[in-house]
Amino acid sequence: MRKLFFVACIQILFPFLIQGQQPKKPNASEIHQALQKLNFLGSVLYVAAHPDDENTRLISYMANHTKARTAYLSLTRGDGGQNLIGPEIREQLGVIRTQELLAARRTDGGEQLFTRANDFGYSKHPDETLSIWDKKEVLSDVIWAIRKFRPDVIINRFDHRTPGSTHGHHTSSAILSTEAFDMSANDNIYPEQLKHTKTWQPKRLFFNTSWWFYGSRENFEKADKSKLLEFDTGVYYPSLGLSNSEIASLSRSQHKSQGFGSTGNRGKESEYIELIKGELPKDKTNIFEGIDTSWNRIKNGKAIGDILLPVEKFFDFKNPSASIPELVKAYQLIQLLDDEHWKKIKSKEIVEIIASASGLYLEAVTTDANTTKGSEISIKVEAINRSNSNMILESIQISEIGINDFPKKPLKNNTSNTFEYKGSIPNDFEYTNAYWLNKKGSLGMYNVTDQKLIGKPETEHKIKAVFTVTIEGVTIPFTKAVVYKTNDPVKGEVYKPFEIIPLISASIKDKVIIYANGASKQIPVKIKAGKSNITGTITLTHPEGWQIAPASLDFKLSQKGEEKIVIFQLIAPENQSEGYISPKIKINNEIYSSEVITIDYDHIPYQTILIPSETKVVRLDIKKKGQNIGYIEGAGDVVPESLRQIGYNVTNIDPESITTENIKSYDAIVVGIRAYNTIEQLKFKQQYLLEYVKNGGNLILQYNTNRRLKVTDNLGPYPLKLSRDRVTDENATINFLSPKHPVLNTPNKISDKDFNGWVQERGLYFPNEWSKDYTPILSTKDAGETEKKGALLVAKYGKGYYIYTGLSFFREFPAGVPGAYRIFANMISLGK
Repeated sequence: MRKLFFVACIQILFPFLIQGQQPKKPNASEIHQALQKLNFLGSVLYVAAHPDDENTRLISYMANHTKARTAYLSLTRGDGGQNLIGPEIREQLGVIRTQELLAARRTDGGEQLFTRANDFGYSKHPDETLSIWDKKEVLSDVIWAIRKFRPDVIINRFDHRTPGSTHGHHTSSAILSTEAFDMSANDNIYPEQLKHTKTWQPKRLFFNTSWWFYGSRENFEKADKSKLLEFDTGVYYPSLGLSNSEIASLSRSQHKSQGFGSTGNRGKESEYIELIKGELPKDKTNIFEGIDTSWNRIKNGKAIGDILLPVEKFFDFKNPSASIPELVKAYQLIQLLDDEHWKKIKSKEIVEIIASASGLYLEAVTTDANTTKGSEISIKVEAINRSNSNMILESIQISEIGINDFPKKPLKNNTSNTFEYKGSIPNDFEYTNAYWLNKKGSLGMYNVTDQKLIGKPETEHKIKAVFTVTIEGVTIPFTKAVVYKTNDPVKGEVYKPFEIIPLISASIKDKVIIYANGASKQIPVKIKAGKSNITGTITLTHPEGWQIAPASLDFKLSQKGEEKIVIFQLIAPENQSEGYISPKIKINNEIYSSEVITIDYDHIPYQTILIPSETKVVRLDIKKKGQNIGYIEGAGDVVPESLRQIGYNVTNIDPESITTENIKSYDAIVVGIRAYNTIEQLKFKQQYLLEYVKNGGNLILQYNTNRRLKVTDNLGPYPLKLSRDRVTDENATINFLSPKHPVLNTPNKISDKDFNGWVQERGLYFPNEWSKDYTPILSTKDAGETEKKGALLVAKYGKGYYIYTGLSFFREFPAGVPGAYRIFANMISLGK
């Protein structure tokens, strides 16, 4: 019962944690906090490399205690990591992690920024990182962020002075931030940016240090702290009923795809920042010392402060609307400011406060979640004033679809006003998509050429309703995105973005199709209508040497949302070959070849992305022994589907059901990535798995991390210790340590060619210590490092085989790497 009560409280205090798509409805305490932030004119930019790198304690402290405008600049969107909540990887994972960062910022009060850098995977040195990212371009994005955000203070999460000691992306973020600190004020550097912004010089640059960077708490206690500032980030906020640390934990827990759920702390908690550039404050608890953060900071700002400071001081928590007359006066003065930067920021803030304080609710919703170009849509509009303030709804404009209405209607207290309109989507309107995915990028960079888009966390929804309302004689525009709203029997009121989709989309379920047995396969292509009454023709492009039948198919779809499966026969060549197939649909001389992908999780807004529809096909020269595979799912991968592609019967095993009797019939049991980090039951089932091996079974463990292992004493039948060893160069040379071992020879002869075309890395978290009972099969290394021999270890145990591998099969299978399939088939075939 106490847990349910806590969840209910969190829903009241932070409704966006439960349903991130609903509109904000601030209470009186949140309105007062917004007033405090309105009266603070100072900014902090926190800089790191990935989603989850940010220190949410410090971001929340700066945003909620100091009241500074605070943003996190994440250089990447986290595309290269693993996904613990679903099957999405790479670009789709980047979309999820982008939204998780935005959910985190809604929780801790910060803002979110990005660069165009692509998270290509783990990197051991910033030299490698910056060569793949294109240092010049990412540096320009960091400078752009500084010039646009105009921070007084920058805080780096990582130390630029220690290259090679941590993830190369981490150190690179600090290197770029440190260089940008000095360059952002120089109008000769990236001058093309100055068409859209101005130069800017931050006052101070810090490194967010801690005892961890000193090796131990003892070393940190002895260290010189003369250049360090200390903050107690455990401060308690009575108006919210939460400590700063608890808010920070709620924020960090939004990184669900990475399994970063965090328990809130209470009590004193110190954070330290070390001065890197600029003048050290004398007051080591005041990061803004010597920087005017009042309204006096800007020309003609004093008169605004003279109005707003008393509003904050004498705020009526029982009747927030009592502040409206003074707020609208201040709004008028803000519109007269010459400082366009602060004018834009403070206009947005005060408009939101006026709406919240007056209970002004404005909404424009569609009757459909999506539509196509050229289609007519219906929109329902609601406007209600829940205060005694004098208001007149002057106009409602949704200019993108030709709606312009001038009701000039008084908005009486708590009286709902509704309107209905129809409009048409222009034929040249852009499809809904993550803007950084619109063009094909490189390994290290997303391709975004519009300077004004660079750094934005997400694509702005362009169909917006502008409500012009006169409040106490002052005319104010309020902008709301047009959204889709429906009622769910379980969740109740549910909001989704209103989206523009193609007339038709096509997809092939399997993104890799392996031809291992036989030269012909049926290729089902799912087509889906974006509107009613569509007829057209579909063809399938294919690599040279492959054959398709029939050459084309005609189709008709009568209803919007209707789906149909069309079947092509694809015949592979006799020899090993690989390439891509892609559906092409012709309707009225227009060609459509995109796939619409939706991402739907409760903790982030509903996402729709548009990508080219294509599937890799591989004619594979492969032999295999054994047929029935048991698979224990780990932290999310497509290995089971990949094994089915090459003809295995794969059964997913529920860890709870593992007994000696239940698993004895499998030719091999494969354990998914990080299973021993995430599945508690394996602690109690390991004995049965090892007994299965002893009785003649074949157990294959894929990589686990050396932290948070559920099974630590007997991960294998003999002593085995995991490390953080990894080889990040996907082209690193592979040496065969045991060339005559069956795993390299039966039933497939493994050669250097089988390690061609690997993606992102060779492998990760290799064992670095093991007993003599294990045979190391391979060695490999990154440039300048020692050989790593733990990528593939095989041990005979009883009648069976135990195999531990850190090779990144979970990445290679989705990429259709032929050699990865052949090696895995050999592992399954051992002893058969």
